[in-house]
Amino acid sequence: MALSVVFHKVADYDEWRKVYDSVAELQAAGGVTQESVHRLAGDPNAVLVLHYFGSVDEARSFFANPDLLDAMKRGGVQGEPRIEFFD
Repeated sequence: MALSVVFHKVADYDEWRKVYDSVAELQAAGGVTQESVHRLAGDPNAVLVLHYFGSVDEARSFFANPDLLDAMKRGGVQGEPRIEFFD
């Protein structure tokens, strides 16, 4: 099992969450088996997202998907997200 840890700032959490929820099928097709979303205490627009995958290679492929990158833009992700992969 592999885990991706994503930390990013968003312009507006509620708007970002709508887009995030709308890509559930993209996540499933990309191999996401579990996910959770957390907000930084004191800064609701700082978001931590955990995704579980079968392998790190599967996770890397998911994050290279242009549809995911487009969804991140539509969701108002600011700057470059920090993405780490754990095995």
